Amino acid sequence: MKRSAAVLPVLVALALVGCRGGTKQPTTVKLGVFEPMTGANAAGGAMEVEGVKLANELYPSVKVGDKEYKIDLVVVDNKSDKVEAANAAQRLVDQDKVNVVLGSWGSSLSMAAGPIVKDKKIPAVAMSATNPLVTKGNDFYFRVCFIDPFQGTVMANYAAKDLKAKKAVIIREVSNDYSVGLARFFADSFKKLTADPAAILAELNYNTNDQDFTAQLTTVKSMKPDVIFAPGNYTESALIIKQARELGITAPFLGGDTWEAPEFIDVGRQAVEGAVLSTFFATEVPITPTSKEFLDAYRKKYQKEPAAVTALGFDGYLVARAAIERAGSLDGTKIRDALLATQSFPGAAGLITFDQDRNATKSAVIKVVKDGKFTYLTTVQPQ
Repeated sequence: MKRSAAVLPVLVALALVGCRGGTKQPTTVKLGVFEPMTGANAAGGAMEVEGVKLANELYPSVKVGDKEYKIDLVVVDNKSDKVEAANAAQRLVDQDKVNVVLGSWGSSLSMAAGPIVKDKKIPAVAMSATNPLVTKGNDFYFRVCFIDPFQGTVMANYAAKDLKAKKAVIIREVSNDYSVGLARFFADSFKKLTADPAAILAELNYNTNDQDFTAQLTTVKSMKPDVIFAPGNYTESALIIKQARELGITAPFLGGDTWEAPEFIDVGRQAVEGAVLSTFFATEVPITPTSKEFLDAYRKKYQKEPAAVTALGFDGYLVARAAIERAGSLDGTKIRDALLATQSFPGAAGLITFDQDRNATKSAVIKVVKDGKFTYLTTVQPQ
């Protein structure tokens, strides 16, 4: 009893010191980078991470109130899998205590993280996840890219007006929310443009990681479409085109932003020459002073040309950093409110203003594979 009595005042004194000193203040701001670094979407994740890391090298700190904080990146691998994506997001908010989440390449993976960031009130910024459901009903999820209703319309317009196509076949990656959603928006728009409810001859399905598309392509060949729309992962899409050409199918192939990865050309080689896709940014047409800053820094560091999603990774970091600074606080809700107030932020891939659904209204770029490279065709402005 005597020993306890002696220890008690010491403990009280220590407690008082702790109270007077206050809660230990963080010395860094943490941005969680939530991307597929392995699995079917690894190339896409790697390209976005390149952009985030480059932005962090150029802008390694942020001022919050009157204090300068170092920005630490916490990069986690969501393994191209919805369950793993949810686990990775949970780790970022529970264990790593990040202030903002960036990512993910792949709408399905972003959607898996949605309920977690919303529940913890941690703002998240998707860079290239285009499915409307990523941000719908989740006031903590933002994105710095356009969404699929616009992208689907852009490519339907290209098919109907530039290619004069009357009939189309769609080949969907049915296990991928992005592919299914974009296919639907293309189909709806193409039917309106052609004034033909039967303009889509067939919608054929496959699963992620499939390798043999003979069954689907045999059906396509029998239908003789004017154009084939195949939004899906870059590897499977390249294999589809390669096998289609081997079967003698000559109809043009159109796709979405996920095709813009070096692996699409590496796998498809000569077969993907002439393939046309929509994407977010073209190095040939810088949009803002930040575009030039990004391109100069990227070319100096990597000695190659960046992908569009790399520019979006750069933008995601910068727009989050700017929101933290404007919020003057590390509180998640205050950062969310600052993000929502973003107006005409000059990103590398264009000006960023978030609409009421936290989506950026952006132009689309159309590219064609020519001489083994993604080559700029035109820019399409939103209506």
